[in-house]
Amino acid sequence: MMENRGLLFIPDISGFTRFVTEMEIEHSRHIIQELLEVLIDSNEIGLEISEIEGDAILFYKFGKSPDLHELYSQVEKMFCAFHQHLLAYERRRICQCKACNTAIELSLKVITHYGEFAGYNVKNFSKLIGKDVIVAHQLLKNDIEQHEYWLITKNLLGNDTPGQLKEWMTWETKIKETENGEIPFLYTQLSDLKSEIEVKPPGNYGIANKFKTVSVSREFDTDIKKLFYTAVHFEFRHKWVDGVKAIDGVDQFLPGIGTRHRCILENGSVTMYTSDFSYDPYHKIVYSETDEKKQGAQFFILEKVGDEKTRFTMEFYIRNSLPVKTFFNLFMKKKIDRIFQKSLANLENLVRETEVPVEF
Repeated sequence: MMENRGLLFIPDISGFTRFVTEMEIEHSRHIIQELLEVLIDSNEIGLEISEIEGDAILFYKFGKSPDLHELYSQVEKMFCAFHQHLLAYERRRICQCKACNTAIELSLKVITHYGEFAGYNVKNFSKLIGKDVIVAHQLLKNDIEQHEYWLITKNLLGNDTPGQLKEWMTWETKIKETENGEIPFLYTQLSDLKSEIEVKPPGNYGIANKFKTVSVSREFDTDIKKLFYTAVHFEFRHKWVDGVKAIDGVDQFLPGIGTRHRCILENGSVTMYTSDFSYDPYHKIVYSETDEKKQGAQFFILEKVGDEKTRFTMEFYIRNSLPVKTFFNLFMKKKIDRIFQKSLANLENLVRETEVPVEF
């Protein structure tokens, strides 16, 4: 009966290694969560979700399967949205933990199968049952070396052939041996689609025409990576920046260029955007935040002086206009200078007791 037959569609993420630090585990979890949401948002053919299975989603659709062109269009949409998200994160990311560093290497494969299955409800959850659900899951484990492909079973194809849906597309035939028999299928690599993905650079969140008003430096007897980790991560900011009580309201769990956060001060708060970042731990690291009205910006500049010696400079910029500069020099310059001096002294004490995650 047609109502018990349908399409099984499983996009599966792979590529993360096993992580050991709390930060790596937490960040990898959030990266996967965001990617799963991207895949769900890319659903254009009315697929239903049975369940999210770790790094994969079990989609299904009862009735006749979409034709191969429509099915490929769905696969392409998910694959490109997946990699577009990763490329965008790679361009704006700040965190240097192993999970964030290797996120760009994640891959996506899609298993498509047609067969018999039925749905049943357990409280608010819809589950699938049937031998073809087992078949689809068995195909997730195979001997295809690369993990960026679209797999179609013979059950789905019937007597059709997939043809060359794209100029670069080639198909390979394989058979999956299981204890219940053979599962013939075809697959094609999708990696060529990456060349078609366009990612816009992060927007301009800084002050276009800025003027430097304060610059305070201090040398630390510590490695540049450890100092960067301690100074930039929000969970430490209130422990060393004078006048900051807390950081909250971070737009995303994994902040990057363009994300917003709020500095809770002793007499109010200010909302800031992460506006610039460049990372070269062998020479120089630059990180900046700009207030949402683009009136002021603070820069953290870390320069490697030796293996265990780093120069840290805090700079403050304002809009380059005569009224703004006049007001700042009269009422704010000395105050900001004192804050920076005290903050760097606080940072020297904090960095000694900070433990950096493995392979940060």
